[in-house]
Amino acid sequence: MDDLAARLRFCPQVGRIWLDDNRMILLHTHSLGALRNELIETIGVQGARALLTRMGYASGAQDAELAVKVRHGRDFFDFFNVGPQLHMIEGIVTVEPVRVEADVNTGRFYGEFIWHDSCEDEVHIASHGIGSDPACWMQIGYASGYTSVFMGRPMLFREVECRSMGHAACRIVGKPVSEWPDADEDIRYLQPHAFANRNSQGPIVVSTVAAGMPAPEETAASQSPVKDLVGASAGFNVVCHMLEKVSGTNATVLLLGESGVGKEMFAQTLHRISPRADNPFVAVNCAAIPEHLIESELFGVEKGAYTGAVSSRPGRFERANGGTLFLDEIGTLSLAAQGKLLRALQEGEIERVGDQRSRKVDVRIVAATNVDLRRGVVDGSFREDLFYRLNVFPIHIPPLRNRRADIPLLLNHFLGYFCTRHGKSLTGFTQRAITSLYAYGWPGNVRELENMVERGVILAPDNGAIDLCHLFTSGERLDGPALGMDQEGHLNPVIDEAQAPGSSASPEQLAQSVLRSRIPLDKLEDFLLRGAVEQAGGNISEAARLLGISRAQLAYRLKKS
Repeated sequence: MDDLAARLRFCPQVGRIWLDDNRMILLHTHSLGALRNELIETIGVQGARALLTRMGYASGAQDAELAVKVRHGRDFFDFFNVGPQLHMIEGIVTVEPVRVEADVNTGRFYGEFIWHDSCEDEVHIASHGIGSDPACWMQIGYASGYTSVFMGRPMLFREVECRSMGHAACRIVGKPVSEWPDADEDIRYLQPHAFANRNSQGPIVVSTVAAGMPAPEETAASQSPVKDLVGASAGFNVVCHMLEKVSGTNATVLLLGESGVGKEMFAQTLHRISPRADNPFVAVNCAAIPEHLIESELFGVEKGAYTGAVSSRPGRFERANGGTLFLDEIGTLSLAAQGKLLRALQEGEIERVGDQRSRKVDVRIVAATNVDLRRGVVDGSFREDLFYRLNVFPIHIPPLRNRRADIPLLLNHFLGYFCTRHGKSLTGFTQRAITSLYAYGWPGNVRELENMVERGVILAPDNGAIDLCHLFTSGERLDGPALGMDQEGHLNPVIDEAQAPGSSASPEQLAQSVLRSRIPLDKLEDFLLRGAVEQAGGNISEAARLLGISRAQLAYRLKKS
């Protein structure tokens, strides 16, 4: 575990602990027990289990990203074992692997582990004694989240034995969701909102095409992938919680977030779960309507109002009457158009172009923008009164790079959809493709991921897996090499794991890595000599054989250094 332990840093002077670049905390197990007890008493056993399971899922997904950084390029077991080892470093449990079988290309996985001395069991038994149900809720969420991210598709772990049930240790088994016949029983703890992940056998989607099973009667091709909320990250669940809170009201909602995060998808979901679901949902892209047409498009036009108006027609407000009007890219409206929109929102009535009477409309407004409207108010490009009219219930949708735990579900969802749409049969994604997808910065967010998966489905061979060369073909740039600090405080490129000593890197690659590090030759030689002696346990002859020189040559060089 040396490579992982080296990434754990303490700085008491500023009150911070880091694991790699993620801030950590130390928590008393007594405090954890008090939190569990209060949750159980407040929201019940099922609610407490769901909350702690999702907490563990988020932690496992975060640690899977660290595994990609630390051991990418190692053999599968060393690579995967980062999760169990981090579980131990973080003081949660001692993990004993029993059986791990995996094929990332086909999505096949079976994992069986024994947990010794679980801290969750310790606090649960102290308060509730031995019972009939497993109690390692947070740890099961961790294992499911870590493996889902690692394999690039939804995985589910279960406790088949638990100390809180009287067993000597906890035993867990993990498999793809599709291989559990009753997966819904456990997945409901990972999915708090019934309106998300609904196009599936359970809350987490498993592609029937990727699994090699016949497609159901109603295929994914009958529905657009952007109309279904898919995710399990903490950020995703917060947004879903906000939607659920506001859905039963008529409050105006302002969706904020970068381009491509799925603002229209969330708006459609808000309409679907609201009392207005049986009435129209009308979407308007404000950036696509010319300035001279904005009034007639929003409010309608009467026959003869201008040349070419040969008939009367309703505008978007009237068409959405009783339902929801989604105003996308609202930050692009001109000041004149903003003034006309403000009056309609304030008065609840509109007037068609060329008409002489007002019409009452009952419309729920959902607006969206990827620009900072507050800054627009300051610089004068957006009306302050309209901003406060829209900013009744703002919801910020985080970018994909801040909710990477959603990536395996989105990959699986888009893979199934596009395989059906394009008539392809694929097994999934290769390990290096999954690793690169997690390392990528996603400037285009979910929309970019959707397009990239579709590209991969088209380019990948039938019955094969989508590889790196099928995804990053349009100028996308992966992150550059990381920098590390040497013993003298100098920043140097970190040697990639695939090029680290002990791997299958060529001598040329190792030489280039050393040259990039700018280590002086005499110091490098000294490190090699003393390192060989240490590795040989002080046996000079064995150390010489490791270096490929004679014992006399090694003794001479050691004496000289």
